[in-house]
Amino acid sequence: MGYRVVVVGATGNVGREMLNILAERQFPLDDIAAVASPRSTGDIIDFGDSGRELKVRNIEHFDFAGWDMALFAAGSAASKDYAPRAAAAGCTVIDNSSLFRMDPDVPLIVPEVNAGAIDGYRRRNIIANPNCSTAQMVVALKPLHDAAGIRRVVVSTYQSVSGAGKAGMDELFEQSRNIFVGDANEPAFFTKQIAFNVIPHIDAFLDDGSTKEEWKMVVETKKILDPKIKVTATCVRVPVFVGHSESINIEFEREMSAQEAQDILREAPGVMLVDKREDGGYVTPVEAVGEYATYVSRVREDPTVENGLNLWCVSDNLRKGAALNAVQIAELLGRKHLQKAA
Repeated sequence: MGYRVVVVGATGNVGREMLNILAERQFPLDDIAAVASPRSTGDIIDFGDSGRELKVRNIEHFDFAGWDMALFAAGSAASKDYAPRAAAAGCTVIDNSSLFRMDPDVPLIVPEVNAGAIDGYRRRNIIANPNCSTAQMVVALKPLHDAAGIRRVVVSTYQSVSGAGKAGMDELFEQSRNIFVGDANEPAFFTKQIAFNVIPHIDAFLDDGSTKEEWKMVVETKKILDPKIKVTATCVRVPVFVGHSESINIEFEREMSAQEAQDILREAPGVMLVDKREDGGYVTPVEAVGEYATYVSRVREDPTVENGLNLWCVSDNLRKGAALNAVQIAELLGRKHLQKAA
């Protein structure tokens, strides 16, 4: 016996990826519904590579009663309007937006890191999915923190345009084409040219000069992993279609060698260590696309601080950063709480 699952925002990048991953992982389903805004109502979309097609339903008229889980990938505005409605109807919400992440009554979950925190979902019947950059970072940090205690993290991100949705991907494509053919090339979606450039600005600026994306990485890491860890972040948009990368500097409470870190990461859940000190002996976003793992490379000691390490972390942001993590939460919820599947 399986579950009745709704994917809200099913026609967007993350929503489509949720459907792909539910199909790939053979999630135990009795029924699946694709739901989106009125403008997509009636569209036909694929349920992964299963050969099954789904007709998109209108979120404004959808009745969540009788459905077990709803995976939301429609943004904060839709989550604000419809997630509480779904939760009140008895359908557990797994929300990919930032809306509920810092709500003390909503667990913020990365299954490899803090699976036990899911027990608190009953307070609001909502579970939050973290920011894409936070998700991959805490998967890499968790086993190291368990072993040596992390004091401080300094992270610089190299985030792909797919993190900004279809409009971001379209702008990179159009600008790249325009530059090659000599057409006008004014930014429309991003604040500056993204093709052949990098932009040190993601989300709104805050009063202290940081951006909201950087703030998310700080507060979400503390909530998921350990409130005592000090985190500082610089988040940068780069001209890559899919795949976020991070350069992470870590200070530990006790000494940890690069070899010890490599040994720990090699066995860590959700991590794939690819760390050969030779040409090409590391992972780039291109290799991470379509994969489930969080890849770690370039592990090395930092001699400028006590008990310091550097590492390079790469993941498919549409997968581990969003859709895969949501499906993993759904799997965890089923195993620990709903226990409906045979």
